[in-house]
Amino acid sequence: MAEFLQIIVSGLSAGSIYALAAVGFTLLWQASQTINFAQGEFVMLPAFFVLAGVGYLGLPLWAAVLLALGLSILLLGAVFKKLIVEPMLPHGALPLIIATIALGLLIKESVKEFYSAQGQPFPSLFPQDVVHFFGAAISIQDIANLVVSFAAILGLQLFLQRTRTGRCMQATAQNPEVAEILGVNVKRMVMYTFLINGALAAIASVLISPIYLAKFSNGETLGLIAFIAAIVGGFNQIRGALVGGLLIGVIDNLSAVYVSAQYRAAVPLILLIAIIMFRPQGLLGTSEGRTV
Repeated sequence: MAEFLQIIVSGLSAGSIYALAAVGFTLLWQASQTINFAQGEFVMLPAFFVLAGVGYLGLPLWAAVLLALGLSILLLGAVFKKLIVEPMLPHGALPLIIATIALGLLIKESVKEFYSAQGQPFPSLFPQDVVHFFGAAISIQDIANLVVSFAAILGLQLFLQRTRTGRCMQATAQNPEVAEILGVNVKRMVMYTFLINGALAAIASVLISPIYLAKFSNGETLGLIAFIAAIVGGFNQIRGALVGGLLIGVIDNLSAVYVSAQYRAAVPLILLIAIIMFRPQGLLGTSEGRTV
């Protein structure tokens, strides 16, 4: 029982970080019908911003994290939208998908070439101690990851539901033409969505890098898992992305321990196939009638 509890908490911790990246997929899809296949690299890159801030600029860790957050919002949010999405979106979905795939490869190879091809130790933001609960030794880092991830997603939900700007963003996501008629600055609302995605990617990066090291190849796995989580939960629902991320995190851990660590990567894919076959809109998703 103690081992099972440890596996569940660890899975929820990892799943909550996957959920942050999955929410980014969902937000961009809702706002601009954009599928960002560089999302995994977006989560990988901020960790190297932090390492560069600490190692090359001599900043304390907290300042390096703030620097990484700012750079992520600027580069992975505003610059990404202006230089990649806006020029490609009028040409349809396929050119944009190809462009984001190419961007992901560029980011990955640039980090490998200009920083390091080796995994880099990443300083943890939280103590490495454990607490004992019903006989299970639970890492404080796992608990902190859960708390921070949930706080970020809850804060985003409250922002979208309780603020004027958030409601305008939701109106833009639901029907941009009507929102513009009602006086909403649609372009600005879409830009805010991209900025939020950059911030979520940075938060996910600093949470997951102490566990898996900062590696140029992290984006491949993170992007795939986040994409699967968004589909499993429902690509048009933030709460669906959260549920999908948590579910995959727990299933991944359980399969590694009780099935086979060698084939653990196949389990999320099996879940994805099952969802597509029996509930293509996702566990919490709704069918969309909008066309672009």
